[in-house]
Amino acid sequence: MGAVHQLRRDGPGVTDPITCPECQGHRGERLGTLFLACQFCGGAGWVGGDNEPAERCEKPPPPPPSATNHKVWSDPWIASAIGCRFCLGSKKVTHVDEETRTLVTVPCPCAPDPGQGTNA
Repeated sequence: MGAVHQLRRDGPGVTDPITCPECQGHRGERLGTLFLACQFCGGAGWVGGDNEPAERCEKPPPPPPSATNHKVWSDPWIASAIGCRFCLGSKKVTHVDEETRTLVTVPCPCAPDPGQGTNA
């Protein structure tokens, strides 16, 4: 048996390209003048070969920096003028819940409990 030239090896190109099952090869969808590329095939219209979604190695984004640990809070004037690092004096904390895709607003821990009376 002679030498084998141009032998395909295992790697990212081991599957044959097929039409994208999500967009049926249309590469996305058009909404008026806006074109939204298919998230599965990346707008190519096909998957497999070098465009294999299962082979993509997407790392999760790094956590956002904590604003409550910023060096500005070591300034005594800022710390006394603003008060709470979480709500910045508004007595409410707002958070985006990415799983349910909702905006949640809750009372800040520095706010007095509305069920308890204040001793003035």
